[in-house]
Amino acid sequence: MDPALGPPEAMAEKRDELTPMMRQYHDLCARYDDAIVLFQVGDFYETFCGAAERSARLLEVALTSREDSTGEYPMAGIPIDNAESYIEELLEAGYRVAVADQVEEPGESSGVVERAVTRVITPGTLTEDELLAGDDNNFVAAVARGEGAGSDGDEIALALLDVSTGDFLATSSSSREAIADEVSRFDPAEAVVDPDAPADLLPENCMVTPYDETAFDRDRAGAKLSAYFRNPDALLASDAEIRACGALLSYAEYVRGGAHEGERGETADEAETEDDALDDEDHHLEYLTHLTRYDPREYLLLDAVALRSLELFEPRTVHGRDDATLVGVLDETASALGGRKLRDWLRRPLLEPDRIEARLDAVEELTGAVRTRERLHDLLRDVYDLERLIGRISRERANARDLRSLRDTLAVVPEVREELADADCDRLRRLHDALDPLADVRELIDDAIVADPPIEITEGGVVAEGYDADLDDLRGTARDGKQWIDDLEERERERTGIDSLKVGYNSVHGYYIEVTNPNLESVPENYQRRQTLKNSERFVTPELKEREDEIVGAEERADEREYDLFCEVRREVAAEVERVQGLAEALAALDALVSLATAAAQYDYCRPEIEERGSGADGGGRVLEIEGGRHPVVERTQESFVPNDARFTDDRRLAVITGPNMSGKSTYMRQVAQIVLLAQVGSFVPASAARLTPVDRIFTRVGASDDIAGGRSTFMVEMDELATILREADENSLVLLDEVGRGTSTADGMAIAQAITEHLHDRVGATTLFATHHHPLTELADDLAAAFTLHFEVEQVDGEVVFHHEIAPGAATGSYGVEVATAAGVPDSVVDRARDLVAAADADTEPGDEAIDTATASSDAPAAETAAATADGGDVPTDVAAELRALDLAHLTPVEALTELDRLKRLLEE
Repeated sequence: MDPALGPPEAMAEKRDELTPMMRQYHDLCARYDDAIVLFQVGDFYETFCGAAERSARLLEVALTSREDSTGEYPMAGIPIDNAESYIEELLEAGYRVAVADQVEEPGESSGVVERAVTRVITPGTLTEDELLAGDDNNFVAAVARGEGAGSDGDEIALALLDVSTGDFLATSSSSREAIADEVSRFDPAEAVVDPDAPADLLPENCMVTPYDETAFDRDRAGAKLSAYFRNPDALLASDAEIRACGALLSYAEYVRGGAHEGERGETADEAETEDDALDDEDHHLEYLTHLTRYDPREYLLLDAVALRSLELFEPRTVHGRDDATLVGVLDETASALGGRKLRDWLRRPLLEPDRIEARLDAVEELTGAVRTRERLHDLLRDVYDLERLIGRISRERANARDLRSLRDTLAVVPEVREELADADCDRLRRLHDALDPLADVRELIDDAIVADPPIEITEGGVVAEGYDADLDDLRGTARDGKQWIDDLEERERERTGIDSLKVGYNSVHGYYIEVTNPNLESVPENYQRRQTLKNSERFVTPELKEREDEIVGAEERADEREYDLFCEVRREVAAEVERVQGLAEALAALDALVSLATAAAQYDYCRPEIEERGSGADGGGRVLEIEGGRHPVVERTQESFVPNDARFTDDRRLAVITGPNMSGKSTYMRQVAQIVLLAQVGSFVPASAARLTPVDRIFTRVGASDDIAGGRSTFMVEMDELATILREADENSLVLLDEVGRGTSTADGMAIAQAITEHLHDRVGATTLFATHHHPLTELADDLAAAFTLHFEVEQVDGEVVFHHEIAPGAATGSYGVEVATAAGVPDSVVDRARDLVAAADADTEPGDEAIDTATASSDAPAAETAAATADGGDVPTDVAAELRALDLAHLTPVEALTELDRLKRLLEE
């Protein structure tokens, strides 16, 4: 076991002999044995023993020691005021952190100060702005298994919670792949898993946290849900969903400082103790008011491969620009709320034409109303992150500035409503009605909290003058006393004749009268000596001491009264959590719509036409027509971009696309998919015109990658992704395939590509774009009724390839691989040798020989069969010539190119 976790062995052996404070530390480590315990001692969080040694190395802090009667223990500490930066480093090192705060003042206890874990900080349950990476959701997940009606007899449920915002989602499926896709879609940072559920559905970057398995008990989970939502059986679809959601709530309470479920009794039927009930109440997540149950089939499905390939949120290249993503192009949001909403829409594009059209109506109206759109954007800049604000307020972690931030946001709402007062479309009118200005909450904060409050809420200066009469009286007493003291200096100078006499104050000795040594003979008899300095003496009078007691007493009582009043106001605001969350939802949706409209206006996007299946002009199913389509990301990063058309119907559903590397095949395929995705988000699209029926899923097999850690080659990764596509795609899917079959011999690769093409055409029926260098596939396309060929135009000028990036019907006349290698900077000697080999192969290959069925000439064929494939006495075997033609020189380094040519040369010599 990691020595940084659990109760230190050196302490465990002498637990009963430890000092009370060290025994506290030992017991907290035993209770939170999966986390490093940060133990408050004064102004520092301390760790001891193995945790101290590990923390000192990780955080680069001094390793000291603490001694008691049982021995000397290593100790390392971090300052509380700067704890977040150190906690972040511990999280990045893979640790969870339990923060044990002093929960009573030192003067209130006759013995050791009581400490308790007030929060457990984990990657998936962050609520501190300093620790959250950005404005996007940070989810913790729970996975549970339950009996279902699926083919394997099991159902898997997934629950997702953003502890910082209160977003709570649940779904389930009998398909492991479907749940894995949802995990990829939401990318949780952490998960708790039912012992019977498959943990391998979670990605490597998701921390799997061991948690008390009794939390997944059906009755316990149902009881936990019932504490938050009425009738959870009607809210959720299955026992598996109830178990996942209940366990996740239990874990969320635990990280807030609550107890493990297992600490509440052996069985679900056991009665709770009074302490258990109080613990539940203390750690209840008051801001968690909504649970959304959804079916993955309600949205366009995007698995992890598609999310990466289409670069929705992260650029694919290692050195790519961070903003070279789809969200980077579209995100013109003015608030964190809007940014999160836009990302959610991109993760879950819509399927129902009516819902898509409702968003498009709003985007169209905002695109045309320039002044309104710009005014709304300016107003939304002043909107704070209400979801996280109300979360902090409900958790009682908000300060006075947080309340003022809420007030400032509410002040914007009437102006936003005014801008939408004359909206034409239904979506914007409904948003107008949903924008609750919460005038009562705004008035409360205005009346109670000063305009520019301090960060600290226990030291006064927070509550506004006139809000509370008792507080005003206390402040008046303190103020009058200070004025009396201010006047005292002048009175005493006149009375004593000592012109240098001063009245001052310090935190140790309080108020005093200071007289320099030469004037000590003039000091009145009623002066009482308080402090002797080098050149002066300090005195106090009975009247001054009485005034000091009045002032200090009034200030202390005022500070206490202020803190109580602030907490009362904070609780009143927290009671309106549902109204605040409703407002946040409306503002978020409006900001996202304004962002889509801004992008449409700036980048010349058009409104797509959305058709239901069966309503197209062809009277049947699908239609995907794009005129002048553009790649939304590439066109923003290049000086110029060549638009291209696309047209797919039931009778034209599989396109075989050829052309040399760098001609634009991959870009073309991705832009078609991104235009479809944007249209189903409810966004305008980068095209002159677009008409489509929604697709249910987008599959991609684009780009070469490997999984070295998982022991999978590039070819194996490709085959795994292809297997998923062929297993799960249907006629309502959009499939992108790029250079399938390159990771094996030419014969095997061609055979695989041909078989896949036939399967997609004959059995799957998906709308498919297949880019390939296997030119025989273009002939195959002629034999498939719904297949057709496209190619990218190129020409040679003075021996160099000129790319036009224009797509046209038919097949390409060649791959121009050698020419592309020249443009890429491959050494002339390699290129010249490659040209000679290609020329020799062309001279020795009769017309039509390249169309030999390579599926029968695999790399495993006997040597006699390979020799028989040699062309009419020529000395270049057909498989060598084919491999040479298929060489993708643009993706080879010079060394790799030389190695490959040397291998082919040796084959020829043999």
